Amino acid sequence: MTTPEPESPAPQPTAPESSDRVYRSSAGIAGGVLLLAIVAWLGLDALFTGHGRTPWLALAAMILAVPLVVAFTLRPAVHAGPDRLRVRNPFRVVVLPWGQIAVLRSGYTNEAVSKAGTKYQLWALPVSLGARKRAARRTARATAAPRTGAPAGAAAARTGPERAQADQAMDDLRELHETRENAATAQGGVTVRWAYEIVGPALAGAVVLAILLIIG
Repeated sequence: MTTPEPESPAPQPTAPESSDRVYRSSAGIAGGVLLLAIVAWLGLDALFTGHGRTPWLALAAMILAVPLVVAFTLRPAVHAGPDRLRVRNPFRVVVLPWGQIAVLRSGYTNEAVSKAGTKYQLWALPVSLGARKRAARRTARATAAPRTGAPAGAAAARTGPERAQADQAMDDLRELHETRENAATAQGGVTVRWAYEIVGPALAGAVVLAILLIIG
């Protein structure tokens, strides 16, 4: 009589990888949509109603303008994953493992500085002095306002001072950096890739527009 072999334990399900946190500028997106609408309106009007070389000039200008508007408004984004920071700027994509980042710095711009000393601006997180002032005023009002059943400012003390959106995003990135910079999977080299899908059309439009202007 044979003894049945014990069944091997069923594999335990692994937790899915955390999805990246994505940071973008809502004001930049809104401005980009508005600019694209204006470019389309003016360009298409000149394209279909213009005479002589006007339609060709309008077409070349649109080929130049649309990629640039997209590059500076809709494209910028910061993807913060468990192992790396992916920065999508107007003309480049930079991937920085957390272990390669020396500091995330805020001044007139928000930057990621690599351990090699190279600075990478975070276009998707523009510094807004106006937003900082508004956040400071809201914090001051919350601190000064009386609270029923609690001393003035108790709620503000519990939640801390209000932060501008970009400043809060940088705080989140610094916290993630401190947590993950020594992880084995967060090491490696920095990679930089040019956004040829933006640069190519923009250069083509610029060349065509220059030729049309030269030949008159």
